[in-house]
Amino acid sequence: MNFTAFNFHPQILEGIEASGYVTATPVQEQVIPHIMEGKDIIASAQTGTGKTAAFLLPLMNHLIDHKHDNKVSALIVVPTRELAIQISQHIEGLSYFTNISSIAIYGGNDGQSFVAEKKGLQMGADIVVCTPGRLIAHLNMSYTSFSGVQCLVLDEADRMLDMGFSEDLEKIIQSLPAKRQTLLFSATMPEKIRLLARKILKNPTEINIAISKPPEKIVQKAFVIYENQKLTVVKHLLKTTPFKSALIFCSRKVNVKQLARELQQGGFSIGEIHSDLEQKQREEMLQGFSSGRIPILVATDILSRGIDIDTIDLVINYDVPGDGEDYVHRIGRTARAEADGMAFTLIGEKEQNKFATIEELLGKEVDKAPLPQHLGPVPAYQPRSRSANKKPGRKFHNHRSERR
Repeated sequence: MNFTAFNFHPQILEGIEASGYVTATPVQEQVIPHIMEGKDIIASAQTGTGKTAAFLLPLMNHLIDHKHDNKVSALIVVPTRELAIQISQHIEGLSYFTNISSIAIYGGNDGQSFVAEKKGLQMGADIVVCTPGRLIAHLNMSYTSFSGVQCLVLDEADRMLDMGFSEDLEKIIQSLPAKRQTLLFSATMPEKIRLLARKILKNPTEINIAISKPPEKIVQKAFVIYENQKLTVVKHLLKTTPFKSALIFCSRKVNVKQLARELQQGGFSIGEIHSDLEQKQREEMLQGFSSGRIPILVATDILSRGIDIDTIDLVINYDVPGDGEDYVHRIGRTARAEADGMAFTLIGEKEQNKFATIEELLGKEVDKAPLPQHLGPVPAYQPRSRSANKKPGRKFHNHRSERR
């Protein structure tokens, strides 16, 4: 299902296109229409199923014409600072062409960050993404009003209850208007989540979504390396792996440009696709790739959805993708129709936690393949936790993130 089918505001559709999304994931297909109708939602969906965009897109679509001046219009409560940062970055990208503002509020920051958070709350950021404990700290100081909140989102609600945030959530909910839309997302549905849902949701629509899995016929391998080894390893894989068409994914367009340039200088026939190219240039590049004239294409996630070329038999993730759904979409570009395919992922030392989270969502470990000794020593695979490795950016913004 294409995102244009949801009848989003043109400014939202521009943000979707700039972020590289083409087709909706199953959770987005099922959740978005109900949210746009104003219904309360209880959804069983893990991180990596595309659920973040599933609630952000209809929420932002509504706020374009219905947000308050100098009042918080939407509140998104999450269990960890990592998730708060991640969602805040999603908002920044998807709201690129709108005037929607947002602020991320989470613990572990210095006093200067607390002051910036206070200012953002008092000015009335349109969307507040927060962890429960940090928001309670602001609520206790009596300068925060949520009288204008139209929508409450509880993301990973089961984790918040497991972490002991039950009382904090209750206090936060009591500070909100009774008349609002409430969206509850949880990976699991234990009885305590059902009890919470009965307390705070009104005639909710219930949706259950599992993460999609890549086809078994795709041979998946990962290489645990240092960041400065990535170019050398990519060249080695392209020289030693038989393929007809290879698609290399980078998470940022600057990486696409740099990698394409380095591979061209190394003697490879390379094409590249990213948002800096005009539509005609993209179409010409894609036609050359599908015809076999260009055997290797380096691209951002703009091509991870909506491209269906049967001849792609090798996918390389130069950067670890953002989540499990992105991983499935990327490697799913190979092994189309009846063909087989290979998918290699390069895991830099700072990407180990992110990849471990993807493995967790897939329910299996991806084989960590050894490299020839002449490529040098590599780090051990020792992911510390499920937490993402993203660094916080500015918390209160209307500025723009880099487009894909």
